Amino acid sequence: MTDLSHIRNFAIIAHIDHGKSTLADRLIQICGGLTDREMKEQVLDNMDIERERGITIKAQTVRLMYKAEDGETYQINLMDTPGHVDFAYEVSRSLAACEGSILVVDASQGVEAQTLANVYQAIDQNHEIIPVLNKVDLPAADVPRVKEQIEDVIGIDASDAIEVSAKTGLNVAAVLEALVQRLPAPTGEREKPLQAMLVDSWYDPYLGVMALVRVRQGVLKKGQKVKLMQTGAVHLVEKVGAFTPKLTELAEIGPGEIGFMSASIKTVADCQVGDTITEEKRPCDAPLPGFKPSIPVVFCGLFPVDANDYPDLRDSLEKLRLNDASFSFEPETSAALGFGFRCGFLGLLHLEIIQERLEREFDLDLITTAPSVVYHINLTNGTQMDLHNPADMPDVMKIESIEEPWIKATIMVPDEYLGPVLSLCTERRGEQLELTYVGSRAMAVYRLPLNEVVFDFYDRLKSISRGYASFDYALDSYIEGDLVKLSMLVNAEPMDALSMIVHRSQADLRGRAMCARLKDLIPRQLFKIAIQAAIGGKVIARETVSAMRKDVTAKCYGGDITRKKKLLEKQKEGKKKMRQFGNVDIPQSAFIEALKMGDG
Repeated sequence: MTDLSHIRNFAIIAHIDHGKSTLADRLIQICGGLTDREMKEQVLDNMDIERERGITIKAQTVRLMYKAEDGETYQINLMDTPGHVDFAYEVSRSLAACEGSILVVDASQGVEAQTLANVYQAIDQNHEIIPVLNKVDLPAADVPRVKEQIEDVIGIDASDAIEVSAKTGLNVAAVLEALVQRLPAPTGEREKPLQAMLVDSWYDPYLGVMALVRVRQGVLKKGQKVKLMQTGAVHLVEKVGAFTPKLTELAEIGPGEIGFMSASIKTVADCQVGDTITEEKRPCDAPLPGFKPSIPVVFCGLFPVDANDYPDLRDSLEKLRLNDASFSFEPETSAALGFGFRCGFLGLLHLEIIQERLEREFDLDLITTAPSVVYHINLTNGTQMDLHNPADMPDVMKIESIEEPWIKATIMVPDEYLGPVLSLCTERRGEQLELTYVGSRAMAVYRLPLNEVVFDFYDRLKSISRGYASFDYALDSYIEGDLVKLSMLVNAEPMDALSMIVHRSQADLRGRAMCARLKDLIPRQLFKIAIQAAIGGKVIARETVSAMRKDVTAKCYGGDITRKKKLLEKQKEGKKKMRQFGNVDIPQSAFIEALKMGDG
């Protein structure tokens, strides 16, 4: 049993790509968590997608034993957290389980938007924060400037910031010493009733649902009957242990420690993240304060390309839900695409990752409809409804007003790219709240409508700033807007999968772009096809796919002109009839292509 004064729990927080995972690799190596033969780059990123893209998606924990300079051995529990804005939910959970944080800042890039967001979360949790400047071996590193930035922008003392290079291992041992000396030890008593926080859960095909727990009071051990306070479910603990980073079984997890438990829990619904675990016979007085539940902000439809894959898609979503509690899904049907699911995500990268995991891990071919956000619709009868899918929009006569979600965005950008960034925000209906300078970098705070950001805002921001701008956002409030539903009609038939909600000022532009795109994608028929974009009953854009024409007069060599005219008239009548009854079969590929460009 480790003495409480010899335990340190900390999270590594940083902006995306500032070297968190590499620093975690070095700490594991120094503490001997893995042998050199077992070691690999980004050892904590265990998903293929994480390794390929160089991003962390799931927060991972490791227990290390470190022999400090004072001769004592300390137990260090490390939590590597994601850096991308979409996974801020993972970060908040990791921080709740720790007493301190290491703030990693790239010595060449300086403080970025996500650095700020994550640090403020750590400060809210009353964490002791140790600043670490990474990549000091790079020629572009400017240590004094970055220290000044940390003090000016974040407001924490950076005079004793540790200068390291996680890649070469330079000075990394000093980080471990600082952890032992500067971070507070956890508190808790063994004799009290068990009180543990459920930090994360995932599905193991052999052991069932595994839960990552942080014990606050009491002891969690094998053979104990535990109760989950939110759901009231009672389970028998079969296994407890920790990751070193290998899965290691232990006899018990004591107060202040972080580890995992498995208790043959069959469904992850019983295992709600943020729940408090206690003993069945001797419960604790009150549950621990949980986390704020994650709120999906972007919704889109997922449909299998082959309708027979629908049951597989449902099973796959349920399995994936076990590993990622932050996305939601419910069944929906579409006239064009058949049966599928309406899914809610924390952001566009999250949507992309989930879609990629479904296609890779479960071998599915999917169509994704255009992403949309949740609107509040105030009806004339005094009630309010949430609209997730543009196809479900009620009749215009019943709508009093529509409110759309706005976000508060923090953009940090080098001075020379400020002009294009500001004009991009203005073009997207943004309102500037403040503009401040830190050295040669500007920090702009804007309020923006979320549906303008959902499409390609992030890509545009990166391209106009050559990748130097960083962007972070939080939901602000719902504001009434002049919003309309843009419907796409093909041969006067509405296509529900292509309808979207846009601001009236952007409707013409979006409608024209979508019509032009569909004109290229829909194959020609024997009759003319009208492609229209409409708001209510008013058509705002139109393209026509011309008919394929059979030469009916080819057999008339010479002879009277009236014979030719008669045949052409007959053909015209036939085409008229065809247009009335003709069905335009739009191929799946055309939908997929149209939705890919959905952002106009």
